[in-house]
Amino acid sequence: MTGASSGIGRAIAIELAHGGVDLVLLARRREPLGELAEEISSIGCKAIAVVGDVTDKSVRRAAIDGAAEELGGLDILVNNAGVGAHGRFTAAAPDRLRKIMEVNFFAAAELISESLPLLEKGRKPIVVNVGSILGHRGVPRNTEYCASKFALRGFSEALRPELAQRGVDLLLVSPGPTETEWMNNLLERDDSMAWAGRKGAPAVDVARATVRAIRQGRNEIVSSWRGRALVWLSRLSPRLLDRIMKRYG
Repeated sequence: MTGASSGIGRAIAIELAHGGVDLVLLARRREPLGELAEEISSIGCKAIAVVGDVTDKSVRRAAIDGAAEELGGLDILVNNAGVGAHGRFTAAAPDRLRKIMEVNFFAAAELISESLPLLEKGRKPIVVNVGSILGHRGVPRNTEYCASKFALRGFSEALRPELAQRGVDLLLVSPGPTETEWMNNLLERDDSMAWAGRKGAPAVDVARATVRAIRQGRNEIVSSWRGRALVWLSRLSPRLLDRIMKRYG
């Protein structure tokens, strides 16, 4: 489980633990990660905390080794770590796109590749990629984040048949607006946050929908009604949505 210290990642970890799942937790922040590990232990499951940056291959290796050596294997890989920014692409720092792609896309793809030998030995193994509704429809001032989530979605769709041949499922989760610390951890942000202050879905709702989808063997879910509305509007009336989005460019 990457990005486990807060938000959706933390909620999914707790939901899995309530289902009797032992976990390897990976995130950068030591204190909240340790607190989560203690909470999972109190539920009655094992929790191994790996502190570090998911873009670091040695950190990913430590997480995989922890699953193999201390838990006896790997059945579920959850790629949840993510980072974003808000502001015009034309005004962005030169490295903003690369930083976001490294965390949101490359780290997830590399972790799947590195985990696959262990996953193939698991019981009903599955990869869970946490994407976004912004991987279905791009919105202004979130250019790099949208690019990373579109990439993750396309990668997931293309990879799913390959993994199926090896006995591994793949679930793509596309949350809509969610109550997390996300807005407080942006790499950059400008002063015009059009959607700031609007209440999102509780992270626990996304977690429950995700775990339910794992059990049901789903390929993809959009976990909120707002997300589903945006996706359907984009499909049914893209020109109308384009006109709406121009207001925020």
